[in-house]
Amino acid sequence: MTALCDRLFRKTINGNAGGILNGNKGESAVASRYATRRCDRRIGFEWTQEPVPTLGEGQILIHNIYLSLDPTNRGWLTEGGNYLPPVAIGEVMRGFGIGVVEQSRNSDFPEGTFVQGFLGWQDYAIADGTNLYELPKDPSIPLTAYLALFGFIGMTAYFGLLDIGKPKVGETLVVSGAAGAVGSLVGQIGKIKGCRVVGIAGSEEKCRWLKDELGFDAAINYKTESVVESLQQHCPDGIDVYFENVGGEILDLVLSLINLRARIVLCGLISQYNATEPVPGPYNLSNILNKRAKLEGFIVLDYFNRAQEALVDLSQWYAQGKIKYRVDVIDGLENAPGTINKLFDGTNQGKLIIRVSEE
Repeated sequence: MTALCDRLFRKTINGNAGGILNGNKGESAVASRYATRRCDRRIGFEWTQEPVPTLGEGQILIHNIYLSLDPTNRGWLTEGGNYLPPVAIGEVMRGFGIGVVEQSRNSDFPEGTFVQGFLGWQDYAIADGTNLYELPKDPSIPLTAYLALFGFIGMTAYFGLLDIGKPKVGETLVVSGAAGAVGSLVGQIGKIKGCRVVGIAGSEEKCRWLKDELGFDAAINYKTESVVESLQQHCPDGIDVYFENVGGEILDLVLSLINLRARIVLCGLISQYNATEPVPGPYNLSNILNKRAKLEGFIVLDYFNRAQEALVDLSQWYAQGKIKYRVDVIDGLENAPGTINKLFDGTNQGKLIIRVSEE
């Protein structure tokens, strides 16, 4: 599997600036963006600048404000892609974001409308409104919340746990990557549903946050503890539901402790995304058969038509103080390629976001 290049590339200015920005005819309008490119058999990014073209009928010009960085970005750079086709060499890097409409020739999206969608790693995007979602203007909710609790992160946690995990009162739920954007919400929803919740994370600070702030019953630092011994201690009655974000050895250890009719929600395998050699399969896979357990993968895109279900509950729980989230916001589009590595070395503190421009 290819690895991300760890350096930025030459900055290029393509052509003459043109177009219209902020309604000022004749003013230069230049968009900056990251496109993919190959370097020494690896995938990297090239920073470019080019004119913003004049809008056509039905189009809108979006000034990007926030860009979501997610583990799935890594999969989009592999030759085979993942649940979406790979980003081709030379294309603008795919990314989900939030922006504001600065110009519009589309009556459905007037100027000043906040929108979210696949806006890309760029500071301006031109769209025709397809697959764009208008955001409500609610001053009590920060825009970043729509990339976290009230966005696809919240939907992933909600539908993954409730639709596939189907937790019951009194059951034991284990969450890997528990201090991440999705995992931290999964654990809190599990508590709301009456489960005993055990989280697995990679630092003492994260474990304290899970227990002291989010109400997890226990948290295991996989870097300093014996995971299997800690699981045996904190899950004396076995494991009924496992929400998987990591894969690898931790999945194998959990499989050794699952109960009859356990449910395993396969959300991510981040430990494998940068692997350069084939990854061994779980040695305890036979326990899925022996325990008549269920393992099911899912993609949040499958649930977009049910988004309102999640938002109703998540909004209510948030208003009641039953669920919390945190974001890790880094300034500057130019920092996106380096910042995404925080997801893989575990240094992010919550939902990782790039601030492309001021609100």
